[in-house]
Amino acid sequence: MRVFVTGASGWIGSPTVAELVDAGHEVVGLARSDESAARVEAVGGTVLRGDLTEVGALAAAAGDADAVVHLAFDHHVAFVEDDFAGAAEGERAVIEAIGVALVGTDKAFVIASGTALAAPGRVATEKDGHEAVAGLQGGLSIRGENAEWVLGLADRGVRSAVLRLAPTNHGDGDSGFIKQLVEVARAKGVSAYVGDGTNRWPAGHRLDSANLARLAVEKAPAGSTLHAIGEEGIELGTVAEVIGRHLGVPVESIPADRATEHFGFVGGLLALDIPASSAITRELVGWEPSHPGLIEDLEQDFYYRA
Repeated sequence: MRVFVTGASGWIGSPTVAELVDAGHEVVGLARSDESAARVEAVGGTVLRGDLTEVGALAAAAGDADAVVHLAFDHHVAFVEDDFAGAAEGERAVIEAIGVALVGTDKAFVIASGTALAAPGRVATEKDGHEAVAGLQGGLSIRGENAEWVLGLADRGVRSAVLRLAPTNHGDGDSGFIKQLVEVARAKGVSAYVGDGTNRWPAGHRLDSANLARLAVEKAPAGSTLHAIGEEGIELGTVAEVIGRHLGVPVESIPADRATEHFGFVGGLLALDIPASSAITRELVGWEPSHPGLIEDLEQDFYYRA
């Protein structure tokens, strides 16, 4: 298949391109800079220069492809410009343009989402998180609506799927939430967790997530929700203990009302108990995670490079 991938040079996108190429697919990756283009070409993809604002060009590329994997999100708008809702609205414009281009073709259309708010406080499954969450507003609400809109394309002749990622996709080179915890601990001289530390986060290795993205393109039935979850729930107190040991700093609990003060914007997430399962996904597409777990990765030196 000819597969069009947005976010093709990113943390999940780059290994996804490699997975698809290794499986014999032709991949066209969106890249907005020379650096991004080089990363796409390095893993065997060809490059379409452009960005997420060029929705007409994205729709045309989708129409020329046999499948589309949309992994890009405008993090600059969301976090540097502090306009998460604006970034989510931009995502809506992109997926609507691509989705309309694919209506009636039976082509695969896979987008990235997350498991974090599917069913807080219990183990979320692929069947959870499809109803509006009471009180949820702004960008998170919009992104949830976006995912459901894509799933609805199954009734319009599109083999749509939503790939829900864990809040941490770990591995060598990670600059996400777990790396932020390491850097906060280094800066403050204490490795902290919220409350009693028993709240759980699911985890996935980036290479396992990329493998699932490929399987979604090849196998997922129309309207599928897939969970890229290698481990259902790691207690964040355990994460803090490993980080503290490697950095040689004490490990301490902080109350929930001080979490944002201590950790920054990620503090609110660190108080959540958000485990998730991937049992349905594994049965549906034959996915079997094979890379190291979160704690095993945290025992490696790459998370502690300054």
